[in-house]
Amino acid sequence: MRLNHQDDGSRQCISVTNNEVAAEEQKVLRERGLRPGDVEWEKYGICDYITKPRVAAAITGKTPNGDPINGEYKFIDEFPIADGFEENAEFFTLTYEARSAVNHNLAYARIAPLLWLRAGAQGRRIDKLPAEGWEVADNYGLLTEVDQATPFIQAMSKAGLRVAYIVTDDDRRFQAITKRLPDGVEPVRLYESYLTNFSFTNGE
Repeated sequence: MRLNHQDDGSRQCISVTNNEVAAEEQKVLRERGLRPGDVEWEKYGICDYITKPRVAAAITGKTPNGDPINGEYKFIDEFPIADGFEENAEFFTLTYEARSAVNHNLAYARIAPLLWLRAGAQGRRIDKLPAEGWEVADNYGLLTEVDQATPFIQAMSKAGLRVAYIVTDDDRRFQAITKRLPDGVEPVRLYESYLTNFSFTNGE
């Protein structure tokens, strides 16, 4: 964020951490009858208790209580820390999803952030299954009903689109649709590729 501020850059960062609770705090929480997974336990984890508030404070220039942060950034570009940055952040919690739920479109809302990240993590995100059978966001499109391929492909001609997610278990229809996509658009078959990767990772 600081470098982007200095040269008007567009750098991105992905930070991954667990939500481990410190040993001393664990002891106190266990004495209260709490355990990992409980809301009261998890809120003291390093991600929820430290990482997220620090990132938010850096962007907004305010403490978790809403007070301006004192001090200034020094050296190359001096400015008050309270000014914050023209940046944004999104926080995700990784979970395990049942293969059958993903395969039958029952867990789409929970994997929607992954599709957005895979397409470049910019612009609007498609958070719900489209009622029309397809939808196009800023960087990617989602086709859930292959019978709606024609209007989907026409919409994918919009400049800047990078990825086309296509939900089908039919290899021939997937290939037929990909051949009609505009040049430069990467076709990704859902959910076969994710399920296959999951199977290999787990030795199945």
